[in-house]
Amino acid sequence: ISLMASNVTNKTDPRSLNSRVFIGNLNTMLVTKADVEAIFSKYGKIVGCSVHKGFAFVQYVNERNARAAVAGEDGRMIVGQVLGKQSSVTL
Repeated sequence: ISLMASNVTNKTDPRSLNSRVFIGNLNTMLVTKADVEAIFSKYGKIVGCSVHKGFAFVQYVNERNARAAVAGEDGRMIVGQVLGKQSSVTL
């Protein structure tokens, strides 16, 4: 899990980059967008979530929430897979 943004994340908006979390090694055959939002909503308000084959992005309202999510969920096991630790943005 690493910092990296409704239904769409805005990869081109530099203001949102530090509040975006990349979730790697995600079994998207079994984990839905609703599951991702349920797991990560405890860290703050989610303003965007997109799920793709094997990974997802969650966009928070601020960087503090995103950092809390990275710290709290990195290495977590979901449906038999450990969430990835790849870094897309330097913390």
